[in-house]
Amino acid sequence: MFWHARTALGLIRNRPAAPSLATSDGPVICGAGEFPSIKASEVMEGRVTFVGLPSVDLGPDIDWRLDPHRNRSWALNLHALRWMGRLIAEYERSGRQEYLDRATEITEDWTRKNPRGGTGVSPWAWAEHPVALRAPALVCLSAYVRTGWLSDTLIEHGEILSDPALYREGHNHGLDQDIALLAVGARLGRERWKDLAIRRMARSAELAIDAQGVLHEQAPRYGIYVHRRLGTAMEAIRRCGAEIPAGLAARRRSLETYVSHATQPDGRIVPIGDSPADTRPKGFRHEENTVKVFDGGYVFGRTAWDDPESAYYSIRFGPGRRLHGHEDHLGVTYHAHGRDILVEAGFHSYERTAYRKWTTSPEAHNVPVVVGAEFREGTATRLVSSSIDRMRQSYLLTDTAYGVSRTRSVLVNHGADLLAVLDSVPAGSALRNLWNFAPSLTVLSNRDGHVVLADGDRRVTLVQLAMPSGRPIGGQAVQPGTVSLGYLRQAEATTVLSPPVESVLTLIVPGTADPEISWSDGQVTVQTPGGPVSFRPGSHRRHGETP
Repeated sequence: MFWHARTALGLIRNRPAAPSLATSDGPVICGAGEFPSIKASEVMEGRVTFVGLPSVDLGPDIDWRLDPHRNRSWALNLHALRWMGRLIAEYERSGRQEYLDRATEITEDWTRKNPRGGTGVSPWAWAEHPVALRAPALVCLSAYVRTGWLSDTLIEHGEILSDPALYREGHNHGLDQDIALLAVGARLGRERWKDLAIRRMARSAELAIDAQGVLHEQAPRYGIYVHRRLGTAMEAIRRCGAEIPAGLAARRRSLETYVSHATQPDGRIVPIGDSPADTRPKGFRHEENTVKVFDGGYVFGRTAWDDPESAYYSIRFGPGRRLHGHEDHLGVTYHAHGRDILVEAGFHSYERTAYRKWTTSPEAHNVPVVVGAEFREGTATRLVSSSIDRMRQSYLLTDTAYGVSRTRSVLVNHGADLLAVLDSVPAGSALRNLWNFAPSLTVLSNRDGHVVLADGDRRVTLVQLAMPSGRPIGGQAVQPGTVSLGYLRQAEATTVLSPPVESVLTLIVPGTADPEISWSDGQVTVQTPGGPVSFRPGSHRRHGETP
């Protein structure tokens, strides 16, 4: 692409530099090493590959309105020009002039064909996030190319980034805007922009991350992103010779606790909210405690750290859905014996499809659904009580998401691994709870309230008992389902749906197809492969224990 333009570009570089702020000696803060990896040879031939989708031939004359995959993330990446920035990094690494020439060609073409407010310009060209991601790449280019069109677009980007009406305060996009504004301000010598960017970073961090480290965007995957970008921000502040706000550094450190507790024993992030199930955080230190209740709406627990065979669970509660969250309150995930057992539908993409909408709904999560009642979006859920010991934890949660009191008690026993969940609604109402099993598990049998699933030679059994009688409840519906394994990746899975009841105790017993269960004087005893586990369902109403 633009092979014919190289001679002309050589003439441009030999012209006297136009009087412009881009000739400033301000530091070049661009983070070229953070730009996404590309196949440089592919881009030099006129093709691009974004977000794992098939490569696209842009041709010798780029149509910046292209959206060949009808994919929002692809279109954003095209206009963010971070792939161009990677060419600059390749030039710096190799010294090959053709990489810099190509980066210049691409950027000049984008600038010429995408005037802000121009007729027929893609809406992605000047959307707030592409602007924030593109500006550091432009700053990178300004280290080697000093020309009027580049100066003008840098100034225009700085004006947009500093506009309070376009700023996403307390959001990961806002952080990217701040990093970009700092880079542009430093390069152009605009102290006002630099100061504004640093002030906004500090204020947004306080809004976005609570003192325990929970990111209010309601997806642990974004905790990883924000932690990385805060590292970029702090390095940019240092390079500007400014002082890093203490609160900014403290909030970044607190994210490590949140992300480490949200990481399963197999190294993958638990797929809560818009968190792809194949995300693997690296370099996050963990504290000694194996169980953590985050006031922002999460419970994470495990048998032990640094043990791939450890049991692990998550529970959701807290404020109503926002940003990258799902309608997953009261939802539970469970991982034991080195394998996923109960999973969420997870994150598939940002496309505005029926499937995407379904993945955010209650039915895509392991929750109780009130029969015949309308779900109230954005309802908060309370953690009423908890009891935490090293080998046993229990919790009581409640909300009115369906207009009546919906109560869930959860008990997790370690060593002798067992998950027990008691769901209840008031008399006159009925619930059905959903259990989404990992794609690796297939149903072997379904009878008398026992559903047995298998993963190779491994077994897991779901048992449901009526409360308060303790009698087995039959009639479970076993339905085909779908979960997301990662971005744009789906797999068939199994969903077990209970019959309508007022109160039901669900037992998940890993490692066996035939757990012996006994009921005596209000106490249930489950024989697990690790030994017997006994408890009194519903005793939280008297003693603060669950379930």
